[in-house]
Amino acid sequence: MTQPSTARVYNTRHQARPYTPGRRRVSVYVAWSYPAEAGADPRELDNRFSTMTEVRRVTWPAYEKPEFADPRRFQQTIAGTLELFFWAWVPFQDFTAETTGHPVAMYQRVDQAGFVTPLDERVLADTDTLFVFGLDHLVTGQEATAGEIEAIRDWLGRDDTRLVLGPHHDVGADDDLTVRDLEYLHHGDALVPRQQRFGRYTRSLMTGLDVPVENRYGLRPAVREPGRIAALNIDRDLDERGWLEGVSTFNFHPHLPHYAVTGGDPESVRVLGRQPIDQARPHPYSQAGNTEFNTFLWLPPTDARAGDILMADSTIFSTLFGADDSLRNFWRNVVTK
Repeated sequence: MTQPSTARVYNTRHQARPYTPGRRRVSVYVAWSYPAEAGADPRELDNRFSTMTEVRRVTWPAYEKPEFADPRRFQQTIAGTLELFFWAWVPFQDFTAETTGHPVAMYQRVDQAGFVTPLDERVLADTDTLFVFGLDHLVTGQEATAGEIEAIRDWLGRDDTRLVLGPHHDVGADDDLTVRDLEYLHHGDALVPRQQRFGRYTRSLMTGLDVPVENRYGLRPAVREPGRIAALNIDRDLDERGWLEGVSTFNFHPHLPHYAVTGGDPESVRVLGRQPIDQARPHPYSQAGNTEFNTFLWLPPTDARAGDILMADSTIFSTLFGADDSLRNFWRNVVTK
């Protein structure tokens, strides 16, 4: 990553962005408690992020440069791994700021210093497009309050708003340990435990907003060549807004959620993008005859909701797993159309 031209600012308050016609104001809400995630007991096998030491061991030598390996410069605990997320979101933030002319506001539900920021008018007032990244482990107990759900409902009643929900994978939900091991062998990522269940906050928000979708599994996508994800199966007839214009692929990530549509009118939840599954690695979902999983959904405005709701995993906006022109076209579409 190149050295930024300005110094980093921390422990300050967001400065409101004025409305500019044609230029969307984008905010990202990471729905975790940083202290709860960073403070997880590393002796526990399941439902936690890896420590930075584990990341370095498994991915060696990818993070052996001093900026990551030197404990005097970079935390070697779970906190260090959480900071990798922020490093990898910077290119999306910079791209969006350059595209829209507005800086991207990045919020955490509970930040490193313990400050709690609920989804309320302070976040929503100067936001046109809101990303909610569901990277909170279920065991940390993050839930949207009735007040937050009402605030989002009111905000979505405003013309030209856009909510992008990104609950992450749900690995190892089955009580059968042999099934959990099969799922683990399917995705093949040694840093993901046999059970890693995410997204209590986004799940509660979807329930409150009547979004009939559930994040399931952690599926390994098929590849066309090493490290290059197979092309999306795109329903362009349903993509009336052109969300996937100029897009053929997202980036490769070894364990992606299937966004299962659990009800509702087919026109109300449009599955625009499906991802082929790696059939060489068995998984209960593919063994049931499925060859693809839902990776990008659009809920168009309704009589009761003026704004759009999109669903896409948070890894699509991270460069931990690469970015190309197709992915940047998707970013551009989501933050401009």
